[in-house]
Amino acid sequence: MDNVSKGRLGEKAAKKRLLQLGYNIIETNYRVKEGEIDIVSMDGDVLVFVEVKARSGKKFGSAEEAVDSKKMVKLSEVALSYITEKSLHEMTIRFDVVAVDMSVSPPKINIIKNAFESTV
Repeated sequence: MDNVSKGRLGEKAAKKRLLQLGYNIIETNYRVKEGEIDIVSMDGDVLVFVEVKARSGKKFGSAEEAVDSKKMVKLSEVALSYITEKSLHEMTIRFDVVAVDMSVSPPKINIIKNAFESTV
């Protein structure tokens, strides 16, 4: 399975799990010149930016490890663009990471709430 297909399946599994947990999905694959956020959602009254990382093995490290400081900066910049575009400056925000282990069936999903603080 190629990385694009793996990513789409991982995002689909993550979205399903987030909905089961009561998240309200607002938008998927929000793109601006700075980059992309996989899922924008609400968890209660908190605006949540979700990065999904799908892995089919540990060869390149865990999904959680893939969100490094460089990725955190990029996600923070995209989130700021979203907040500015939608005039949501007064909202409480959070960054979650959803790690999807595709090496098992059904995929194992690990949700890391408040995975990091905004860097911008």
